[in-house]
Amino acid sequence: MITSPLKIIVIDYNGGNLASAQRAALYAAQQINLAVKVEISNDPAIILGADRIILPGQGAFADCMNGLQTIPHLLNAIEQSTQQGIPFLGICVGMQLMAQRGLEHQITQGLGWIEGEIAPMTPCNLPLPQMGWNELQFKVGSHPILEGIKPGDHAYFVHSYALTKAEQNTIIATTDYEGPVPAIIAKGNKIGTQFHVEKSQQAGLRILANFLTWEL
Repeated sequence: MITSPLKIIVIDYNGGNLASAQRAALYAAQQINLAVKVEISNDPAIILGADRIILPGQGAFADCMNGLQTIPHLLNAIEQSTQQGIPFLGICVGMQLMAQRGLEHQITQGLGWIEGEIAPMTPCNLPLPQMGWNELQFKVGSHPILEGIKPGDHAYFVHSYALTKAEQNTIIATTDYEGPVPAIIAKGNKIGTQFHVEKSQQAGLRILANFLTWEL
């Protein structure tokens, strides 16, 4: 029996890291022998036909949200797909956009999927942005996205803002930067990673593979 490749859509909203996310998803699928088609698109009709949606992000919260809002019907297509249960992965600012609002330079409303706001980090003795490799901490077995990942595995972070005032049960992994910082959030069919999975080598590829095979 021949099955169609899984349709993965990387959302294009004039943001960055699109090609990197596309390549990482393809490579992650190859590692587990999963047939996929990974397309970069902002066409609402194509998004509505997706089996998985990936929203990368880098830069300022307001700029990324504005990029989504300025493309006709894009947000509606993302909302409709996720409401129908299509798994969604937000990466870095793509994760931050899942929150109720961002406070970077101004107050900007987010997608509102996760309680909380994206606020400036305030370490006393460490530089901003947090840039580089840092450990992931989580309870083993707490979520399928973490299968094959061990507490203490490293991921690659680049950010000066972080999720605050969140419901604790939506935070499934943290990292330490003079205190716990949300690293992975999850609610229903929606997942977000504050770190760049596409730059996090084997740990990032495993998380991507878990996302591609995630059964709700």
